[in-house]
Amino acid sequence: MSRTSRPTYLRTSEVAGLLHVSPKTVSRWAQEGKLPFLRTLGGHRRYPDNEIRALADELRMWPTMEEPRRAESQ
Repeated sequence: MSRTSRPTYLRTSEVAGLLHVSPKTVSRWAQEGKLPFLRTLGGHRRYPDNEIRALADELRMWPTMEEPRRAESQ
């Protein structure tokens, strides 16, 4: 019989560190449905570790969409 490991969850501050945003932003994204989470019995949010890390990895791979600035002729 194989044992499956239990999923691990992150706190809001841990998610903020991984995504390089403030904890307030993480909470707002969760309220807007942009991040998956569970509520503890005490009402705190916990975020699935593997999904948040996958998102962080995906965001790291995206190139910046900034266009190079051109010098204006005078």
